[in-house]
Amino acid sequence: MPLIIVAVGVALLLLLMLRFKLNGFLSLILVALAVGLMEGMPIADVMKSVKAGVGGTLGSLALVLAFGAMLGKLMADCGGAQRIATTLIALFGVKRIQWAVVITGFVVGFALFYEVGFVLMIPLVFTIAASARIPLLYIGVPMAAALSVTHGFLPPHPGPTAIAGIYGADMGKTLLYGIILAVPTVIISGPLFAMTLKKMDKPIPAGLYNPKVFTEEEMPGFGVSVFTALIPVILMAVQAIAKMTLPAGSAILGYTGFFGDPVIATMLSVLVAIFTFGLQRGKEMKEVMGTIAESISAIAMIILIIGGGGAFKQVLVDSGVDKYIAGMMNGSGISPLVLAWGVASALRLALGSATVAAMTTAGIVAPIIATTGVSPELMVIATGAGSVIFSHVNDPGFWIFKEYFNLSIPETFKSWSILETLIAVCGLAGTLILSNMI
Repeated sequence: MPLIIVAVGVALLLLLMLRFKLNGFLSLILVALAVGLMEGMPIADVMKSVKAGVGGTLGSLALVLAFGAMLGKLMADCGGAQRIATTLIALFGVKRIQWAVVITGFVVGFALFYEVGFVLMIPLVFTIAASARIPLLYIGVPMAAALSVTHGFLPPHPGPTAIAGIYGADMGKTLLYGIILAVPTVIISGPLFAMTLKKMDKPIPAGLYNPKVFTEEEMPGFGVSVFTALIPVILMAVQAIAKMTLPAGSAILGYTGFFGDPVIATMLSVLVAIFTFGLQRGKEMKEVMGTIAESISAIAMIILIIGGGGAFKQVLVDSGVDKYIAGMMNGSGISPLVLAWGVASALRLALGSATVAAMTTAGIVAPIIATTGVSPELMVIATGAGSVIFSHVNDPGFWIFKEYFNLSIPETFKSWSILETLIAVCGLAGTLILSNMI
């Protein structure tokens, strides 16, 4: 019976979002309340669970998301991303231009949300395609693959970061494992897959985008741009390596744990970026603070949706569904990694939103981690991989890709939807392989 109620709740979520077009946050809160009541929880306890779920999920996560958005906006508005891209393009040359775009997307993707990174890099893709006289998708697919993989696999992006908190995964280890799996995934879904799309040559959409092109004097240096963007990654990676290599009583662990904490790491990167991407570029402090204020509005709804997912998760836990699912999994031959990936994939296909799919999946499958002993870090990646599978017409990313690359709907299926599916399949395969090695 508990699983039937969960299924009804998921169906209700789909109905509210797909049929009635209700906002994801409102849908998740309403479904959380409904599932709690159907599970027999007292009304007062249901509301307590919802509040605890939102608060517990957004505790430190809200700070990480806010600082990440600030960093990304500062980098975008000073030309830092353009500097990284143009330098790598000059270094690699036209013949290896795809790899320059992949590396740029990977570096930029650490600091920016997918949609922001896409819009930021698209004028560079247009410029490269026009100057080198090569198909748009030959350059655009590697860029989109790099951004999508970092968005689905790696903290400090919203999905992986939120799932890591629900699963109790170590953020540093999640980042390290994610990078290990992200590299081959990007290569397969990016440059290699793009080679099959050379015949899908479309002109640059007329009048679609009029980007700001920074002059040489306006942009910060390459080294400082890369360093500032990767400060959170560096600090979290150092923490993870220290935890795996140093003895438990080492005094160094206290320092690496502090500076490698996601909140501290992202906050420090913002403080550095205020100088390197702001004051050092001749901007007044008032202008820099205006940029920071603008960055928060872009992620407000994302934060609320994540909080709604946390509320749904907490109701499932407090109503006893977690123990029921855990009991069912005892003795089951289904890999928890496959289960998480499968649930996330089904929700992604139905809902369109990768973030909602990942958060809902986390609430459903989190209880099995304690009973199976599966790596929570790999569960994060498996869930994130499943949540990006086969983007189609109910996903805003589908339409963004279609319009910017001047494609028909069938062509978008053949390119973007397949690209996302390759990422999902490679992510699952990678987690299964890595689970036998760690």
